Amino acid sequence: MSENTHPVPSTARPGASAADADAVWAVLTAMYEAYDAGDRAGIDRALDPGATVWDSAADPLLLGKADLDRIRDARPAPGEGPRETGLTAYDRTVDVFGDIAVLRFWLRVDFAPAPDGTPNRPELIRNTVILHRAGATWRIVHLHEDVRQPGPTG
Repeated sequence: MSENTHPVPSTARPGASAADADAVWAVLTAMYEAYDAGDRAGIDRALDPGATVWDSAADPLLLGKADLDRIRDARPAPGEGPRETGLTAYDRTVDVFGDIAVLRFWLRVDFAPAPDGTPNRPELIRNTVILHRAGATWRIVHLHEDVRQPGPTG
């Protein structure tokens, strides 16, 4: 499979105004800020309650908040496994079709060094998000995560 050699636009594409692209990106960045803060309710504000998710840590398609909560509750507790030190979302590409937006971006998850001081490599995740606008509010209705470079395993 060949790599795309064309530069990927980082703002709105035809059909998306800069304001729409910024509003869609703001939903995503607010969700990750809530994640960093351990604010599950803040994350949920970005998501439609019936949103579907291909979560990088789960095989089945998650159907709505109950499925997502089941996966969240099964994740390691803080202090178990590698410690995340930062999330960086970048290289956004946004299309808007009326009240539907498609956002593609990369997410980098950084980790603290291993207990022996060995640096942990970051996890790199390719993402596609579909959002729906109701009035002036965008909410995520589908999130697809695709890990391209796994981070530390334990």
